[in-house]
Amino acid sequence: MLDDRYGLAFKLYPYAKCADQDAGAPVRHPVVVLGGGPIGIATALDLGLQGIPVVVLDDHEGIGQGSRAICFAKRTLEICDRWGAAAPMLGKGVVWNLGKVFHEDRKVFEFNLLPEDGHKFPAFINLQQPYFERFLVERVREAQTQGAPIEIRGKNRVDAAEVRDDHVLLDVMTPEGPYRVAADWLIGADGAGSPLRKMMGLDFEGRVFTDNFLIADIRMSANFPTERWFWFEPSFKSSGASCLLHKQPDGIWRVDFQIGWDVDRAKELKEENIRARLDAMLGDGVEYEIVWSSIYTFQCRRMKRFRHGRVLFAGDAAHQVSPFGARGANSGIQDVDNLGWKLGLVVAGKAPESLLDTYCAERCHGADENILNSTRSTDFITPKSAISHLFRNAVLDLAERHAFARPLVNSGRLSVPCSYDAGPLNGADALTGGPARTRPGAPCPDAPVADGYLLERLGTNFTLLTIDADAPEAVEDGGITATRLALSTSESPAGALAERYLGDASSGVYLIRPDQHVAARWDVFEADAVRAALHHACAKE
Repeated sequence: MLDDRYGLAFKLYPYAKCADQDAGAPVRHPVVVLGGGPIGIATALDLGLQGIPVVVLDDHEGIGQGSRAICFAKRTLEICDRWGAAAPMLGKGVVWNLGKVFHEDRKVFEFNLLPEDGHKFPAFINLQQPYFERFLVERVREAQTQGAPIEIRGKNRVDAAEVRDDHVLLDVMTPEGPYRVAADWLIGADGAGSPLRKMMGLDFEGRVFTDNFLIADIRMSANFPTERWFWFEPSFKSSGASCLLHKQPDGIWRVDFQIGWDVDRAKELKEENIRARLDAMLGDGVEYEIVWSSIYTFQCRRMKRFRHGRVLFAGDAAHQVSPFGARGANSGIQDVDNLGWKLGLVVAGKAPESLLDTYCAERCHGADENILNSTRSTDFITPKSAISHLFRNAVLDLAERHAFARPLVNSGRLSVPCSYDAGPLNGADALTGGPARTRPGAPCPDAPVADGYLLERLGTNFTLLTIDADAPEAVEDGGITATRLALSTSESPAGALAERYLGDASSGVYLIRPDQHVAARWDVFEADAVRAALHHACAKE
């Protein structure tokens, strides 16, 4: 798996000289993505599948070592499935739905993150980030053979960015020297340390929490089930104030130890000290190999705005949250999901640039939601006073005996798709008695239909979903078409489609955005109303 010579898990896009380096004047591209991590590659894939030419500039030649993000949520898999990349992720990943919470040596309770049937994907898979990235790059390679205009340039480091009115001029350094390139639109997906953000004099706003966590990925044979286990004040107290255990592919297990604020990081990362914590947790006679380790600090921060003229930021470059809850990479993929179709329409000349302001509005809302949940998780996991510690433990004691207290236990509110309530693109909510889970702004829940699942039939453009309702095969407004998907509740086992999309209504009509969020809904089809909603969903007002 590892290529130690290059410090990479997978060397997938080695440096190769490109024509732009000999062009003299800067060559101008519709979209340039800065950063070849999961968010940058996903952005390129989304745009390339739309036929939008995109160039990725990355200062490495592939995917870094270390598991890093490992929990990928159902919504992320659904998005990747639309790109044609989910099957290998699901095939390699460790599927889980069940979590357990412990206090000292007692199980407090367990929870199921996907208690209902009728979904194509599980609540979560555990998959090391290098695999996730590799599968995205492999899908890019496949798409390239099918004509997708995507180019990934390894060992192309951006040293300067000059933002102009209608483009961005970039200074790029390569092993063969510098060159310049211009971008109509630049996507900053270059990680938490974002050189681009610093070049532009931009920064984060938010909190850094005074605690540290030690990650150890170990290879071992163990009898632990495929579940998320979290301990508050574990009985193996020398290991830390809290502990998290996850199973990964290849016989790898992730262990997180809460180790406190005033620690010597270099000392804590010595193998003998990591082993002391692991031995206290695992007990005598358990053989294991440490394959990766790191220390991280909780941070809940974001940029004030994600759009700055012709520059847009996504993923960790735009926002950071604590790892508990798996809201980092999953939130970044939702950024791409939101940005891709909007930028695609703008580049194609089918929507005004103001549509990109709604990316900022909606995904800032999503970041705030993640930051709120991560902050609450952090405050519960790491009490800041004796009183809050006493309260936390009282909640754990109650939860062990009483179901009403269990929602108060917060070992990391796990990632769920964001709903854009009161979002700038939301249209009519005229479905009498319609379910709250499919209100305008909400992500479409999956449901079984006769020949598979709903989400895999929605496509990549606007969809006019009709359920036991009449409508034309397409509705067009200003060059943008919503194509009809006609379904009947009789096609869905156990009434799942009716329960999730009709509620008390006997029929329904939904306008669904390319990112599978509900734009508007009605009891029956009305042409003028649908056209107005389509117009509004593209920010044409």
